[in-house]
Amino acid sequence: MWRAALLLLAASLSVSLARPHLKPLSSEMVNYINKINTTWKAGHNFHNVDYSYIRSLCGTMLKGPKLPIMVQYAGDLKLPKSFDSREQWPNCPTLKEIRDQGSCGSCWAFGAAEAISDRVCIHSGGKVNVEISSQDLLTCCDSCGMGCNGGYPSAAWDFWTKEGLVTGGLYNSHIGCRPYTIEPCEHHVNGSRPPCTGEGGDTPQCIQQCESGYSPSYSEDKHYGKTSYSVEANEEQIQYEIYKNGPVEGAFIVYEDFVLYKSGVYQHVYGSAVGGHAIKVLGWGEEDGVPYWLCANSWNTDWGDNGYFKILRGSDHCGIESEIVAGIPK
Repeated sequence: MWRAALLLLAASLSVSLARPHLKPLSSEMVNYINKINTTWKAGHNFHNVDYSYIRSLCGTMLKGPKLPIMVQYAGDLKLPKSFDSREQWPNCPTLKEIRDQGSCGSCWAFGAAEAISDRVCIHSGGKVNVEISSQDLLTCCDSCGMGCNGGYPSAAWDFWTKEGLVTGGLYNSHIGCRPYTIEPCEHHVNGSRPPCTGEGGDTPQCIQQCESGYSPSYSEDKHYGKTSYSVEANEEQIQYEIYKNGPVEGAFIVYEDFVLYKSGVYQHVYGSAVGGHAIKVLGWGEEDGVPYWLCANSWNTDWGDNGYFKILRGSDHCGIESEIVAGIPK
């Protein structure tokens, strides 16, 4: 009995010795990930930022209230091996847009506003091209959670169907009714934007009027959803949903290594959990035989692969397949 216990202790000790304790965001962690030759490459996306800032970006509360599940009957539809919404609907410019949530845990609002913008265009046959306002959703949806301090993606889509959302572009764009007012911060040491800090988590006010010079009025500018729903945590159901209706919002657990993602198919190999994070899922494919979901992040184009990343598909990795929400525009 004691011999077995000693063997177990020796085994666990050797595992802990083989996995060094590495500081988050450190060059040592980058080197460790790249040395173990996993399915992705690490690098520095954030230089000279507080770790508290990284934590503040992960503002999605996982396992929250669920919307009704919409089961898609794919029947004998043959799904392609790879699919990219940007190529499928080239006349919808928002599909190619990477936004920046700034120093605010508004990812839950960004993933929703991005996918809703895409779907408004897709379902209008390319006739309606608008940027749905992350600001309107972040600041006016009381039922969604705590604004910059976190929210529920499902509640965001529900709000769109019940209250509607106005238009609004990126920070300082003066596009749409309510553009985003939290400025992007500087991921690099030398740059023109202010530094990224863990502070600045105050949610802007819900102002139910458009910025001056914009018409129509706030109430006239609203876009509504006809339905909002959860997608079953099933790889084919999610693929069918994207293939038929456009990008969806997904959420997953961010670990310390994800923050260092540069290219390839991400799978968690090192570090502890940072928090829940929401993103837009716009397609899928395979890279060197590894299946992935193609996702757009909202941490600026400085991050990852020009703002995009691929994550392991088909095994609910980090919970990516169990929090998918979507809806159909009115």
